[in-house]
Amino acid sequence: MDVIKTDLDGVVILVPRVFADNRGSFYESFSRRALKQCGIEMEVLQVNHSISLKKGTVRGLHFQQIPMAQTKLVRVLRGSIADFVVDLRKSSPNYLKSVRIDLRADHPRLVYIPKGFAHGMAALEDNTELEYLVDEFYSPECDRSIRYDDPQIGIEWPVDRPILSDKDQRAPLLRDSDCNFI
Repeated sequence: MDVIKTDLDGVVILVPRVFADNRGSFYESFSRRALKQCGIEMEVLQVNHSISLKKGTVRGLHFQQIPMAQTKLVRVLRGSIADFVVDLRKSSPNYLKSVRIDLRADHPRLVYIPKGFAHGMAALEDNTELEYLVDEFYSPECDRSIRYDDPQIGIEWPVDRPILSDKDQRAPLLRDSDCNFI
């Protein structure tokens, strides 16, 4: 597995080795051994699957508070997304900086997102499926969102009229959030 660093310390793109022939292709989407060889230790406790029916669906920016913060390993199963990661660690030199990583099912890559970051995505195609592995269980008490278009963060989303959940429409701006990452 190849590792591509991003501008956010700890957030990396993982490129698996794909074996392809006239029948199709094969790759390991998760291997604890391969992650360890990349310097990543992650115990997967839950696997989440998301389907966005319409192009322009925006999900995020989501995270879980301490003590239930989650590390995520994200990949696209069908379609494509613009994936966004925002550093919410107040002591980080990259605080509030974000990166965009485009992921496509026909070009397997995974994004590793450590604790302390918010995550969001925009579906670039209809019927886009996303899977992410996490190292902590879902906790309603620690579940948080930040408004996707928060001007303090300044993400340039690749959609004109985003399709949002009620939760994401009601999400607070960061300045009104109780985000507790140090």
